[in-house]
Amino acid sequence: MTAHVNSIINARWVIPVSDKYRDEVLNDHSIVIHHGHIIDILPTADAILKYTADEQLELTDQALIPGLINAHTHACMSLFRGIADDLPLMDWLNNHIWPAEGRWVSEEFVRDGSKLAIAEMIKTGTTCFNDMYFFPEITAQVAAAAGMRATVGMIVIDFPSAWASDHNEYFEKGLKLHDEFKNHPLINTAFAPHAPYSVADEPMQRVQMLAHELEAPIHIHVHETQDEINMSEEQYGKRPLQRLKELGLLSPSLVAVHMTQLQDEEIQQVADNGAHVVHCPQSNLKLASGMCPVNKLIKAGVNVALGTDSAASNNNLDMLSELQTAALLSKGVAGNATALPAIEALKTATINGAKALGIADKTGSLDIGKAADITAINLNKLGSMPVYNAVSQIVYSSQSSDVSHVWINGRQVLKNGHLTTLDEADILSQAADWHQRIVSE
Repeated sequence: MTAHVNSIINARWVIPVSDKYRDEVLNDHSIVIHHGHIIDILPTADAILKYTADEQLELTDQALIPGLINAHTHACMSLFRGIADDLPLMDWLNNHIWPAEGRWVSEEFVRDGSKLAIAEMIKTGTTCFNDMYFFPEITAQVAAAAGMRATVGMIVIDFPSAWASDHNEYFEKGLKLHDEFKNHPLINTAFAPHAPYSVADEPMQRVQMLAHELEAPIHIHVHETQDEINMSEEQYGKRPLQRLKELGLLSPSLVAVHMTQLQDEEIQQVADNGAHVVHCPQSNLKLASGMCPVNKLIKAGVNVALGTDSAASNNNLDMLSELQTAALLSKGVAGNATALPAIEALKTATINGAKALGIADKTGSLDIGKAADITAINLNKLGSMPVYNAVSQIVYSSQSSDVSHVWINGRQVLKNGHLTTLDEADILSQAADWHQRIVSE
């Protein structure tokens, strides 16, 4: 007797990124999907005997990996891609980005920018993103409609914006967002205080209290530049991480983004308190913010995830490109070619991101019982052949154009390189319209 299931994907390689498989690459294996979840991973020859399916896909040139997790984004800022390049962070923010946001950010901007970002992420293999921006309810709505997994930030910042006028309104709207999506299968929420230099002590303490109560992550930029350190020492007489520790935020809930300015004792503090770090190498390089000591953090036992930051400072949301940069940069910073091996690099873009966001029970690895969040990468390409080690090829050779298929929660959102839940032509037209509006000012 055979069991009937929704779908079976037969692939040349399956790379589970799972402790169960001890980082093995499974050759000629199949993933069996039913009701949105992985119910079996087994040799293809056995799958043929054990299951029948509504849909069976033969991917003889592809490797299946867990869907990539972009652990730090400002998604709708894709509409500002290239608007202010080749500038240091504070000049970029104060003189270009924040004025542009003041002029343009609205529900319409966030809706259209989020569609652009989500379409780009899906086409480049990302199945989940962690976002921090205004009008997060709009980002959540767009992601849900596209079938995209997302953690959206309940943003907190000291100054008024188009979304909220003061701290109380930020918290009120954030908690409403949390309540609206708390039972959604794809959308989660996190508190998102912008940065230590832009959020005062009282709202920081309120974030800490509410995050503990709701068991929510705290997503924040920390130790991004030397200027941030200097400002904190001048204003508070201490470094930002020490201030966060004293306010109770240095904990397993903390998702600290960038962390380029770290002393050895701070690395140990992060490890001892179970906080997570999100590495954004391309944005940090472009803004000359500094370099995250990834190898030291991992050696200390810190969970390090990977993010692109916004397309306004990267200038793309391509996690495969980010993955390659992270792997190579870590070796250069450590002065050690064995630093961040390919499989460990792949973990930063998959299971480590899931751990940071508190969703490792749902996604981040290909395991029986988890959601079928899967990316297929074609390795039968001029830039990938011959394949001696599939993991190394993905980390060091694969390009976004090699992504052929993507599933999120068992739903196919990319098929043979084509989006199935978003209208690419319409999104491109909207982006062109925004460009015309912005440059005409």
